[in-house]
Amino acid sequence: MEQSEVLKRVIGILTEAGEIQRHAEEDTGGDADTGGSMVTTLLNETMPHIAIPSDATVEEMAALVGREVGGAVEQLVGAFTLAFIALAQIHDSGQGDVTSADVLQDLALRAEELSSGDEGSEGPEGPEVS
Repeated sequence: MEQSEVLKRVIGILTEAGEIQRHAEEDTGGDADTGGSMVTTLLNETMPHIAIPSDATVEEMAALVGREVGGAVEQLVGAFTLAFIALAQIHDSGQGDVTSADVLQDLALRAEELSSGDEGSEGPEGPEVS
């Protein structure tokens, strides 16, 4: 999965989590399990399927799993980190007129531009919300 697609999925998870939190604060219920199922779906789509030889030693299995899963984990951590930094920069700047939803929407649009521009696996730069 391309990094821009992982980023868009992470933004979707964070957006949905924000909605769940707003519903909880308003005491309107909301399906708290939705966020969990979104995360499970993302993990299922990003984690590689690994074929482990039947004669592999424990050390060989550990090395194989670490090598195969490492890249997917790096993508996920990178996407969550980028979203966190974008949100934190706006928060720390004191821009009270910009919501977290605004920041995530801007980040999603830039991720879409990145994927349509076919610029590889690098993520969008920092936030430009004003």
